[in-house]
Amino acid sequence: MKEIPVGHSNEMTIVTTPEMGIRHLGPAASLYSTPAMVEHIEATALQSLLPFLEPGEQSVGVRINVAHMAPTPIGMKVTIRTTLQEVDGRRCVFAVEAHNEAGMKIGEGTHERRVIDISRFTAGARGQ
Repeated sequence: MKEIPVGHSNEMTIVTTPEMGIRHLGPAASLYSTPAMVEHIEATALQSLLPFLEPGEQSVGVRINVAHMAPTPIGMKVTIRTTLQEVDGRRCVFAVEAHNEAGMKIGEGTHERRVIDISRFTAGARGQ
């Protein structure tokens, strides 16, 4: 892993789709779901780390602590921003925020990722 500067940030904007919606409230509630927001936070942090990884390395999410603070209708754009707060060896901690296109902050928190050696990680998962 190459040195990653604290403060490094990344941003991703998506248009919310019905597949990203809350399902358990029925068809009347066409709103962006928390699981979709978490998925987009992880993807944004992952993309942020890619330029710093060596061949054979990848990162995996190990902790996420976010608040989903406001609803966003399906069809609206959402922007996710991750900012690297801390690096300790292979541990990377990000501050995360999500805003909808109306400018409302809809989510915030922290996300931790670990840089892993893919072959060691998969061997460990197989019990080798």
